[in-house]
Amino acid sequence: MKVEDFISILNVDFFTGVPDSLLKPLCNYLMCEYGNDSKHHIIAANEGNAVGIASGYYLSTSKIPLVYMQNSGQGNMINPYASLTQEKVYGIPQIFVIGWRGEPGKKDEPQHVFQGEITLSLLDVLEIPYFVITKESKYNDIKEAMDKFNKYLSIGRSIAFVVSKGALSYDGVAHYENPYKFKRENILEHIVNIVQDDIIVSTTGKTSRELFEIRERLGSSHKYDFLTVGSMGHSSSIALGIAQQKPNKRVWCIDGDGAAIMHMGAMGVIGQAKPSNLVHIVINNEAHESVGGFPTAGQSMNFAEVAKACGYQNVAIISNNEQIEEELKHIISCEGLTFVEIKSAIGSRSDLGRPTSTPQENKEIFMKFLTE
Repeated sequence: MKVEDFISILNVDFFTGVPDSLLKPLCNYLMCEYGNDSKHHIIAANEGNAVGIASGYYLSTSKIPLVYMQNSGQGNMINPYASLTQEKVYGIPQIFVIGWRGEPGKKDEPQHVFQGEITLSLLDVLEIPYFVITKESKYNDIKEAMDKFNKYLSIGRSIAFVVSKGALSYDGVAHYENPYKFKRENILEHIVNIVQDDIIVSTTGKTSRELFEIRERLGSSHKYDFLTVGSMGHSSSIALGIAQQKPNKRVWCIDGDGAAIMHMGAMGVIGQAKPSNLVHIVINNEAHESVGGFPTAGQSMNFAEVAKACGYQNVAIISNNEQIEEELKHIISCEGLTFVEIKSAIGSRSDLGRPTSTPQENKEIFMKFLTE
């Protein structure tokens, strides 16, 4: 199904959500058609944020908005859906378009398997009527489903289209770049060389994949690293929990801009707790790179000033590779809660692999290390 045909059936002109690899054709269409024109398209911090934005759009226009997400984002959207937009509350209708990672019967990464199993069940519990778009779905199938859904939308109920892998297509590709030259994998290599036997908590996506491969190349143990393979935006909270319980060990949280933005409230909690042994690094490439490179608000915000306002005691910005060794060595000598933003280029190796150990194996060797 071509995205253009899909959009014409839905008859919507406002879109908000969080990019997803399975929805890359839709995201490319939106960026090529609208870019970041906030009157038509807003890339949200998280899926709950998107539901809020879409609600404001509906309240001010009486027109139906579209909210897109990976199925892992269903958890973020449940609260505003159930307590705000559901027809028993305000009855604010929205069209959800959900990428179905971990679809039963299709191979996927561990963090997607259970979420894939419960995707449709969650929609059933939430009383959201849905239609699954597959590679076999035809124009008339979706039009017929939308004709039925219109009666729900007219009475304030939301509906959903769940998108299987490869079900949507779009010929255009949106291209993104930033002015920075330092690749994330090179940044991670510098960090690994500096931290020695300190604890690392790395964010989801390519950051953890690259960290795993760096350890493999160096012949270094993976026991020092907790790879946050899912739960985008929560690595800094995990790092806080560890830092508070292991005050004699330095903890390095390696975060991404999209992840940090997704649950930025965590920075306020970290700043209040002020663990002196925590170093929070945000590698900012201004993009949701792991799902297609679509832009984040990281291109226009000042993470360092946010960290300072939240109570981080030491704050630094690194924007070129000449600074990194000196700054990282300086960080080790600092006392108090530390935040570092490192500006990074977009892109990764085409042959980048995935961790060959399971999440359970990662947990076991990491927890054993923490007790040493």
